Amino acid sequence: MIPWVEKYRPKKLREVTGQFEAQRKILDFFRNFSKQRKKAILIHGPSGSGKTSIIYALASEFKHEIIELNASNFRNKRQIQEVIGRALEQKSLFSRGKIMLIDEIDGITGTRDRGGLKEILRLIEKTTYPIILTANDAWQSKLRPLRSKTQFIELKTIKEENLIALLQIISQKEKLKISHDALKTISVLSQGDARAAITDLQVLSSLCKRITKQDVVDLGIREKDENIFNALRLIFKSKSGTLGGFDNVQNINSDDLFLWLDENLPIEYKGFELAKAYDALSKADVFRGRIRRQRHWRFLVYIMALLTEGISSAKKQARRDFTSYKPPSRILKIWLAKQKQAKRKEIAKRLAEITHTSKKQAYKELPFLEIAFKGEIPLDFANL
Repeated sequence: MIPWVEKYRPKKLREVTGQFEAQRKILDFFRNFSKQRKKAILIHGPSGSGKTSIIYALASEFKHEIIELNASNFRNKRQIQEVIGRALEQKSLFSRGKIMLIDEIDGITGTRDRGGLKEILRLIEKTTYPIILTANDAWQSKLRPLRSKTQFIELKTIKEENLIALLQIISQKEKLKISHDALKTISVLSQGDARAAITDLQVLSSLCKRITKQDVVDLGIREKDENIFNALRLIFKSKSGTLGGFDNVQNINSDDLFLWLDENLPIEYKGFELAKAYDALSKADVFRGRIRRQRHWRFLVYIMALLTEGISSAKKQARRDFTSYKPPSRILKIWLAKQKQAKRKEIAKRLAEITHTSKKQAYKELPFLEIAFKGEIPLDFANL
């Protein structure tokens, strides 16, 4: 199944939802590029506001080639030079123009990225093609050098009415039976994130023949306190910035987090990425063991770092596809085992009362009773 966020990605600028002012500025920069003093723009705004979609719509509308680099994956000078530097030196295929897109520039760090940001600044100085950078938070101190070299263009959170209109169009194209109240509820719960809203609509379409407001509420999507599925989506889909991914998850202890991650890692990762992710999970388990043995609770910060950033960084690049996660089957098995154990203990307790022995001794006798009663031991011995 094609993710709807990809299926309905805007092909033209006028199809981008709720960002008219930003579109006007971007289009002005693009059309007057040769006259611009600053040869790059930095588009910043919240997740799902359309940063990347605007650029792809622009490239599609003007038939330009787009060269994309994700700053979270290509960090150092050599990697950036190989992708962007070479692209700047070469002519575009079929004499088309080019757009250089550096996505998630806030994924670069100043300490371990070995000249990555300096190389981007150097390329901005020499470029003959538009360079466009995107970021969720453009005001981080590490991005200060970019402020004098780029134009800042902010995208606002998408308004509720714009988001409802977008969801209505998709619903009509998909021939969904959905109430206006349900569309409004999805919009409100997504908090202006178009990508989240479209994903939620697709999930609901697979679960309900007719989607109502109550269906959206019952599903519990995008609650203020994030549920475990949202946290998993953040960690498994993002490349960085996931350190606090489990902070808002309610009613789940750290031991359960191990089970959730263990169950869903093979669904999301494959091959070398899966091996790296499990390596992070196993190292977190080592620290968990040290806490239990030595009571050194300072190791908890290492556990959470490995369970979030450690696992998210195992992938080669961030992902936007939809994946259906599932609860850990081991929790169900543990619960069933506890239920069976509780039943045996209750039988042993009643047997001890009738036979005037200890519960421990009665528990030891249960295998013989299982043979006598052919596997099903009655709870009520008094009526035998």
